[in-house]
Amino acid sequence: MNHAADESTTILKADSFGRILLVGGGEQRFVRRDLGATPWWLRGFAWILACREARALARLDGLPATPRLLGWDGRWLDRSFMAGAAMYQRPPQGDVAYFRAARRLLGQVHRLGIAHNDLAKEANWLVREDGSPALIDFQLATCGRPRARWMRLLAREDLRHLLKHKRTYCPAALTPVEKRILKRHSWLRSAWFATGKPVYRFVTRRLLRWEDNEGQGPKP
Repeated sequence: MNHAADESTTILKADSFGRILLVGGGEQRFVRRDLGATPWWLRGFAWILACREARALARLDGLPATPRLLGWDGRWLDRSFMAGAAMYQRPPQGDVAYFRAARRLLGQVHRLGIAHNDLAKEANWLVREDGSPALIDFQLATCGRPRARWMRLLAREDLRHLLKHKRTYCPAALTPVEKRILKRHSWLRSAWFATGKPVYRFVTRRLLRWEDNEGQGPKP
């Protein structure tokens, strides 16, 4: 764990669940999730999310194009910095190679027994300097046996979200199988839209006064 208090820091994001900081400079940069800025009444939930992320990153164990876990002490979660732009900042318009590589990366993550669960957000897909994809923000991730029925269902939802981005930026490259996957909605998706999403919107918009905007930051 990097505890140096005199290192330069830049706030990348701040919301009700804490702050995301870029710490250090040059090759020594890393990203810190700081729960110390979380309101007391949300601290328990923020801690659970950080634990989920730490567990997923530990299981990824340095898989290329994903962050490495550097430390987690209950307040600070440190992970390696990954250079790149969010998908909405550098759209992979017509980039078949990007989406082919993204599907391979997602398959590797799933084979390690991890479902990301938050891939509708373009902010969680990076376009790296060489144009290749990377994945970040595993705080909603689920870990389990890759072949378990529940994990296969979650993995399919991850894939559907990737294919929705492909439909946005590279629609001509969608295969007949991918089009069928996009049309086939699981009971999990239906249950989320019927029950989970209204609760999520109430908590984030009414209680926290925060609009996620699918990972593109708060609306003005």
